[in-house]
Amino acid sequence: MIIVIIICVLLGIGYAALMLLYRKGWQEQPTFIVDEGFIPTTTLSIIIPARNEETNIGRCLDSIFAQDYPRHLIEVVVIDDHSTDATASIVKGYDKPNLKCLHLADYLDDETIAYKKKALTTGINNSTGELIITTDADCFAGNQWLKHIAAIFEKEQPVMIVAPVDFTTNGDVVQTFQSLDFMSMQGITGAAHKLNLGNMSNGANLAFSRKAYLSVDGYKGIDHLASGDDYLLMMKLNAAWPSRIAYLKAEAAIVHTPPQPTWGSFLQQRIRWASKSGKYDDKRLTGILLLVYLFNFSFLVLLLLGFWNAWLWALALTLLVLKTEVEIYYLYPVSSFFRKRKQLWIFPLLQPLHILYIISAGFLGFVGVYKWKGRKVK
Repeated sequence: MIIVIIICVLLGIGYAALMLLYRKGWQEQPTFIVDEGFIPTTTLSIIIPARNEETNIGRCLDSIFAQDYPRHLIEVVVIDDHSTDATASIVKGYDKPNLKCLHLADYLDDETIAYKKKALTTGINNSTGELIITTDADCFAGNQWLKHIAAIFEKEQPVMIVAPVDFTTNGDVVQTFQSLDFMSMQGITGAAHKLNLGNMSNGANLAFSRKAYLSVDGYKGIDHLASGDDYLLMMKLNAAWPSRIAYLKAEAAIVHTPPQPTWGSFLQQRIRWASKSGKYDDKRLTGILLLVYLFNFSFLVLLLLGFWNAWLWALALTLLVLKTEVEIYYLYPVSSFFRKRKQLWIFPLLQPLHILYIISAGFLGFVGVYKWKGRKVK
């Protein structure tokens, strides 16, 4: 029993130190400011895979065509991934010369489970921009989004740009929980980049140079995996160009997307994300993920063993208070950036759900079976 207590305490101390380190990294990550008088010259190809997104694709395209960016430097390619709704017809209804709508079915010559990677590959192959930007069909952004991406690209010449993503919320518990959890991951993405603690990314707001993409053969070699189009491509680029991944910390560069509508769909999404964990070729990130998982799992261990020794419940409560306080301390500056500080009041009440979801999603992600966009993936 003493060994269990020591292990749990050490995990708690390690987790607290990690959160303090992330706060430091986030605060030290500089905010990017576009130079006054900046006139972009980079041609952009915005690639949007879409599957049954008739309720969202219009808002996505409207936000792109409202960008403060030269129209002759933008092309938009939507790849319809076997939609059974009006997604394709809505896209084709836009009278825009720089907009294409491709049907993925016309480009598949064999069976695949990596539909998104195939869609992205198809879109990139049918585009010409110097800088490729990927986003999702349910996303939208402010009108300075593309200008900020182009500005950091022209100023720093990175091979890839990781930019922030934010979950919208209607205020109910399931969406607020996702909003807080995702905001935490976004803060960690920026902090880890600054501290060199492992690269992270999200395909909803990602940019990379065409030249770099072609030089590593794009998604070749990772196109047999259903998930991980963003992270696995980033790892290929980072291997070829160490320290050439840029993080764009700018409020105007945030892309917004809705959370999952139900607990079930939320869990499926997180299982899909967690299924990439076995593919991480980064010992730093693997070690951090293991620490986070084991610390959360320790609460389950203490809860069960507490039936034999009630003092372990007191230890679990102490560690829960530590977890809550250190996470709020880390999240405070991150929530200011995303303008979500008011959501922090409910954060302590959601801790049991957070622990349960980390344990469940981590385990099921390792198993690697989930449903997404109407498809069962193994």
